[in-house]
Amino acid sequence: MIDKTKLVDFIESQLSESDYFLVDVVVSTDNCIRVEIDHPEGVNIDYCVELTRAIEAEFDREEEDYELEVGSAGLTSPFKVKGQYLKYVGKEVEVLATDGKKYKGTLDQVDEDSFTIICDEKVKKEGAKRPVVEQVPHQFMYNQVKSTKYLLQF
Repeated sequence: MIDKTKLVDFIESQLSESDYFLVDVVVSTDNCIRVEIDHPEGVNIDYCVELTRAIEAEFDREEEDYELEVGSAGLTSPFKVKGQYLKYVGKEVEVLATDGKKYKGTLDQVDEDSFTIICDEKVKKEGAKRPVVEQVPHQFMYNQVKSTKYLLQF
């Protein structure tokens, strides 16, 4: 079976000279390898081909037979790494918190340990008869979130 640690190290070394970043590597028990990468401006198919060839050159199929798939993380897939959060700053996202609550808003800020979204919420001011819509920030630690997804708008 392919050594996942060596594979990840090799892929990260290949990506280090570009704006691409590694999202995930999955190596199944039957040696099917799925590599997910991303880029602030989207993933180019030619780059996926280039990375595939580099991996195949480094990990000889004569020594260890494997199936390899290199592609983008997917537009509507849950975020897995901080780079994805950075990519979508200023965009609409949906956050499912560990307490089961869903939040929809604009990804505003991304820090090392947390991120903030701005949600439009109805707030009733003291003495007012009707609630008004205000932009309310919600900050989440990464471990307080089950999933965060980009909200694809048409």
